[in-house]
Amino acid sequence: MKKTNYFISLIYMLLSTPIMAQTNNAVNRDFNNNQMHIVTTGNNAYYYNTKDVNEVKFNGGKTIITSTNSESNDIYEGELNEIGFSLSTKPLDSGKFAITVGTVEIIEAKGWQESLYMKWKPFAGAESYNVYVKGGQYAEYTRIDKELVRNYGSFIRADVLGLKAAIGYSLKVVPVVNGNEQVEASNEATDMNVVNYSREGFAHLNYTGIGAYKDDGTLKDNAKVLYITAKTAKTVSTMVLVDNKQTLTTGLQSIIDAYQKGSDTTPLAIRIIGKISKDDLDHISSSAEGLQIKGRNNYSEMNITVEGVGEDATISGFGILVRNCKGVEFRNFAIMLCMDDCLSLDTGNSNIWIHNMDYFYGNTGGDSDQAKGDGTVDLKGGTKYVTISYNRFWDSGKSSLCGMGGDDANYITYHHNWFDHSDSRHPRIRCMSVHIWNNYYDGVAKYGVGATTGASAFVEANYYRNCNKPMLISMQGSDIGSDGKGTFSSEDGGIIKSYKNIFAERSNNFKYVTYNVNNIEFDAYEAQTRDEIVPSSVKAKKGEAVYDNFDTTAELMYDYEPHAAVDVPGNVTGAYGAGRLNHGDFLWDFTGKDADYNVDTALKSALQNYQTSLIGIIGDDSNADEGGDESGDEGGDEPIDGAIGCNFQNKAPSNSAFTVEGNYSSSKGTATVDGTTYTTCLKIESSTKISFTISKKMKMTMYFGNNDTNCSIKVDGTKIAGDTTTKTLSTEIDKGSHTLTKADSCNLFYIKLE
Repeated sequence: MKKTNYFISLIYMLLSTPIMAQTNNAVNRDFNNNQMHIVTTGNNAYYYNTKDVNEVKFNGGKTIITSTNSESNDIYEGELNEIGFSLSTKPLDSGKFAITVGTVEIIEAKGWQESLYMKWKPFAGAESYNVYVKGGQYAEYTRIDKELVRNYGSFIRADVLGLKAAIGYSLKVVPVVNGNEQVEASNEATDMNVVNYSREGFAHLNYTGIGAYKDDGTLKDNAKVLYITAKTAKTVSTMVLVDNKQTLTTGLQSIIDAYQKGSDTTPLAIRIIGKISKDDLDHISSSAEGLQIKGRNNYSEMNITVEGVGEDATISGFGILVRNCKGVEFRNFAIMLCMDDCLSLDTGNSNIWIHNMDYFYGNTGGDSDQAKGDGTVDLKGGTKYVTISYNRFWDSGKSSLCGMGGDDANYITYHHNWFDHSDSRHPRIRCMSVHIWNNYYDGVAKYGVGATTGASAFVEANYYRNCNKPMLISMQGSDIGSDGKGTFSSEDGGIIKSYKNIFAERSNNFKYVTYNVNNIEFDAYEAQTRDEIVPSSVKAKKGEAVYDNFDTTAELMYDYEPHAAVDVPGNVTGAYGAGRLNHGDFLWDFTGKDADYNVDTALKSALQNYQTSLIGIIGDDSNADEGGDESGDEGGDEPIDGAIGCNFQNKAPSNSAFTVEGNYSSSKGTATVDGTTYTTCLKIESSTKISFTISKKMKMTMYFGNNDTNCSIKVDGTKIAGDTTTKTLSTEIDKGSHTLTKADSCNLFYIKLE
């Protein structure tokens, strides 16, 4: 067996590697320089800094590259697949802003994917800032939610989420001093561009609007937004429909648990701010993973998005279990030191979209292969139609398990992920049909894609940099070790179809055998065209599985536009690439770690000691004395067009459709609405203002305190008297924007629109 494998590898190297007289001037891929690249007939890539290339000549069967800083030439003999150019990666385009004495000093403003942000220096005397956005769905300047304006000590930062793709967005910041906007000190950043996230992949096949957002990037109608910090994870409250009754529910896990009852499918955006640890949660519903998102039955419609705000959103000390869910999205936050898996899609899930996430070590498990945690992103138990895209796996031990056996085809997509020195399972597939394209395998220590148990994998236009075993089929080809056993699995094999992948910076241990070299001991069937059908005669050595050709079956596939493999490193590591916005706030250097799959103890220590530099939300007065500073809460992005309710139990409007300015109290009596008693109110005073917009004529009912003797309010400037016996006020209001202000002093506990 040893001799057979040796000759297989030798034959492949002779057939696939061009004869080279010299390659003294070739360099590694460098994202900070414009480079010329050469791709050989063996799908290997070589790079030259364009500033160092003097001339490229073709002389018969030779390609000769002369250098400006070397007397030696690099010579390639034989045909080349490609000669082209790779541009250096660029940061996000900056918005335009001026620095003027006496105004807020903006230091950075940029647009990203369905979001934008601005940073500025603290303004002398300002206790808070009002920030306004214009562009896209906002024809005029519109104030953003106050929770999006945060203090980082040396600077203040505001992020705006849920934006349509458009050019020319603007942000305006106005400092607030002694409760008054200092308009003369305001400043704005203009000409910021926002692009859409890529919605390619099986999660989106015949399905629109995963999670709380529409496909245009804006929140769905009547979506709720919950802002979760270490301070509010236990106390955040909202109304959830449980057993056909609106029930006030408090605590992040409790709110998600209430959705499990299956009655409420109101779109829910859970926005993480800063670092949240397990002890910050009200409780966990999964003893194995931590936070649990669970539907009532298999494939229950959930409409939930869990997303991070800015560059530092992180959960630490726990992961997330997803079960019985349809329509759930995760984006733009990091998971550190999880209990078991970072994300576990376990049983009965579909149309799940996981993108722009950062995954770090989990807690050490009990088995020898769990030194870096059990798993990172694992799929099993009938989970289907999933897209895992633009994620960064930081030195993960086991990156992604895809099936436990016995599943159907299931249809999973992995694209534009950055496997940054992770070890194995990229992914490890049982049974499922999986499309793996445009991923960057960056110094992978063990193996790339592994196919077993009848799986079909289409591995297309990926870039493998120093990956010894890019593709493996169990119990054949490069999987067979010196002892004649499989190196990653002893199960029956699957089939891998490979097309247009690149293998760069190969080590002496590189192994990859194609079907045309050996039709028994092969690692993949190398297709000549994307739509080539793999013949049924191509079979796995153990189990004789055949390829199901899902990728050439029109009704099974989605539309997508892959980049050329040579461009993948730049795209994945670029401004709109893998991981969080601006690649997050955590930096680490893996130089020299390509072949090392041991735990990086320094990295582990850095994760254990990680703290965000976030100080808090600007103007957060949740710990202030009764009747604290006036605060504002901005409403939702879309007009209200269905029945909703709003309470003030958490000293803030429970529904983001309402913009509220005013003071709150918990000593003004109570009000009972539909069987639920509320103890915190909004005080109706001269400074109070409530604004909202409705898309059609609706009935509005307001509920006042049991001790109130006045139950009147001004609706758009007109006083309307309420019923002092029932402590309510009901009136019909027309389509459009409305404002509620003081008529008489009273205490408002609840607003209902229907």
